[in-house]
Amino acid sequence: MAGGIDYSDNEHQVFDRMQMLKAFDETKAGVKGLTDSGLLEIPEIFVRPPDELAAEESTYIKTQIQVPVIDLSEIENSDMRKKIVEEARIASETWGFFQVANHGIPQTVLDGMIDGIRDFNEQNIEEKKKYYSRDNARRVRFNSSYDLFTSATASWRDSLTISFSGPDPIDEDELPPSCRESSLEYSKHVEKFGNTLLGILSEAMGLKSDHLEKMECSKGHRLGAHYYPPCPKPELAIGTTKHSDPGFLTILLQTQINTCLQVLYQGQWVDIHPIPGALVINIGDLLQVSISVYIHIYLYLYLHRLWSLLQLVPLCYIGLIKNHPMLFYLHLKV
Repeated sequence: MAGGIDYSDNEHQVFDRMQMLKAFDETKAGVKGLTDSGLLEIPEIFVRPPDELAAEESTYIKTQIQVPVIDLSEIENSDMRKKIVEEARIASETWGFFQVANHGIPQTVLDGMIDGIRDFNEQNIEEKKKYYSRDNARRVRFNSSYDLFTSATASWRDSLTISFSGPDPIDEDELPPSCRESSLEYSKHVEKFGNTLLGILSEAMGLKSDHLEKMECSKGHRLGAHYYPPCPKPELAIGTTKHSDPGFLTILLQTQINTCLQVLYQGQWVDIHPIPGALVINIGDLLQVSISVYIHIYLYLYLHRLWSLLQLVPLCYIGLIKNHPMLFYLHLKV
């Protein structure tokens, strides 16, 4: 329009969406705040586009295929260790994901971590607001969807992130009282297990068991606790969009309520069925790149079959359940 500003419908839609995102973020109540309000429909910012929903139907299939499970109970036995290393190599090459059982972390520690994060998310909203922030420099922060303002669809989840990286140890008083003790205990155990796992992966590539540790792959870690409140329209929303993990290694502890975590395998989404006491392992992007460079330069012929392993980008999809809150606790090596 001459002498004026002509806004297209698309521009109006973008503006309206940004206003809705800001309004939601400013409540500092997260998705849990929405469910506590008793809403029967999900806000538009959480509704996925029709083409995405249609594409999901074409790539998901109910199957009996299960992500490999590796028993670490006899890892100290030299003969059994060779078997475990070979199982890890094959699982990494073909899946990029596997579960580990009998990993040495006490069940009480795992249960305590789950309970602590549940207590944090289900406590008084005013207490949670103290930690709400999008400042990545903060070592303890709570928010809903780290990519809230950049993703096409907001994720139906709330997250508490605790960073144990950096030259100085974290001040315990920075941690929320509801999960302070459990977070510190879990962090201690899972960091030790992470180094054990890096040793197995080093040997799987024909290297010395301390190779990845010497590359400082285990230097620093971050705990990300993701809470998925009940969703009134789970078929329209998404818990976590498809992605690959950016760190060296992801060690995932998930609740045992339902199967909602999926991995893309041979072009199809496959459920990762929870196993009591087990942890889910995902080879992260940085570990893939670091090892790929090493293999390409030094072990190209011998490990050529591992090239697909280390270039594989495993994508995670987390669905939603209507009547149950879902809670997953991630330990990310960075």
